[in-house]
Amino acid sequence: MNRALPEMRLRVPTHEDAFAWHRVFADPDVMEFHGGRAAELSVYEELTARQRRHDAEFGFCLWSVLDASGEVVGFTGAQPWERAWGPTGEIEIGWRLGRAHWGNGYVTAAARETLERLRAAGVSGVVAMVDARNERSIAVTRRLGMRLAETFTTPETGDGTRRQGHCYRLDL
Repeated sequence: MNRALPEMRLRVPTHEDAFAWHRVFADPDVMEFHGGRAAELSVYEELTARQRRHDAEFGFCLWSVLDASGEVVGFTGAQPWERAWGPTGEIEIGWRLGRAHWGNGYVTAAARETLERLRAAGVSGVVAMVDARNERSIAVTRRLGMRLAETFTTPETGDGTRRQGHCYRLDL
């Protein structure tokens, strides 16, 4: 069954969006595959500032997703993978959405818009790094036409946890 995607728009995150991201992501369900809890506000302030720099430098970033009323409901976009493990130097597409907005097609609509913007910026391909247990994000990769390229184990976190992950790829 194909349903209409919701009305949404993407914008370069403002400094004020750090507060919205902090509020929207202060939900254990949202953060289940991202450490289990929201980061401090300062992390989101740095993240939104970095995204503004990415937009200026690359022409893309993790954009704030706004619903039809203009409310920030999460982010979707792309940025270079900068960790020493995984697809270092490649462009990763990613998304995170507030729990109240799950299941309405926002991520799919925003990710498709992201892919169009990346093509326009001359990006030739993207990866999506997804926790192997995150069925919702794996479903998004399928809707985008991505293919599973490799499976990996993350480095240990501070609590000694290692996770299984998937790297999905899509040529643009």
